[in-house]
Amino acid sequence: GTPSVVLATLGVIVTAGVVGAAAYVLVGMPLPLAMLLGAVVASTDAAATFMLIQQSGVPLRERVKQTLVLESGLNDPVAIFLTVVLTVLVGSNSALDQATISSFVLMLLSQISFGMLGGIAGGRVLVTIMRRLDLPEGTYPAVAVAGALAIFSGTILIGGSGFLAAYLVGITVRNRFDGPLERVVNFNEALQWVSQMVLFLMLGLLVTPSDLVSEFWPAIVCASVLMFIARPLAVWISVGAMGFSLKETTFLSWVGLRGAVPILLAIYPVVAPGPVTAEFFNIVFIIVASSLMLQGWTIVPLGKLLKLASTENKTLASE
Repeated sequence: GTPSVVLATLGVIVTAGVVGAAAYVLVGMPLPLAMLLGAVVASTDAAATFMLIQQSGVPLRERVKQTLVLESGLNDPVAIFLTVVLTVLVGSNSALDQATISSFVLMLLSQISFGMLGGIAGGRVLVTIMRRLDLPEGTYPAVAVAGALAIFSGTILIGGSGFLAAYLVGITVRNRFDGPLERVVNFNEALQWVSQMVLFLMLGLLVTPSDLVSEFWPAIVCASVLMFIARPLAVWISVGAMGFSLKETTFLSWVGLRGAVPILLAIYPVVAPGPVTAEFFNIVFIIVASSLMLQGWTIVPLGKLLKLASTENKTLASE
């Protein structure tokens, strides 16, 4: 819905700007590098959000639940775009003039619009093909994955966001395919968790624990700003006037877990030509670990404390 889209776009930009400003003012990072840090940690983690919502048992209203789930899946393209742009600027030491900003805005609009077009249209074509195929039920998951990868690649070729397209393909297949859907869902869920495990294993191999000590306090400062200032501010600016109660807005503000995507994005500027060093990756790693531990472990107690209700017709307290 609209709240998810606004949070996934405007919310990401606000979060990146606030964290970047804090890294510049409080930590002393150069401004371009500080803004790059803000962009890298601006998106929430879809897998962590899905898992915590499913296992928390907090009786969320459907609108709140869908906002969190959709936002965490839709905000990666904006964060990736900002990271790529700022990585180029930091690496080339280019000036951020009006012409550069205009070209980047056009690129962002292209990424989002073609990503949505490729995902929705491609998803419907994929569903049509899967309906017409007469295959053993066990092969439909492979067809769905192959189709999603093809749409991902094709969307990138036309200038769109392949990540956004693939996400929308999954939603389209889930909502429109009337074949052996359970097999497709179960297969992809298992593939998702295996991929997450492999990704975190690979990322963990890149971290040297002794190197984290020197970056600990600057990272904790940035993590605190991210959790207690940037995320709440982004939520209130984005969806504060969209009919959510105070309790729901507070819950949305706290459920902003960071996960694999920020750590993965942190690798790009480190390996790209330019002044970004491994210390940048270490800072991002600490920020993500802090978010997962503090926010992840307190979501359930916060939901119970706020006494959120899942029924649409129940009046929620608005203090």
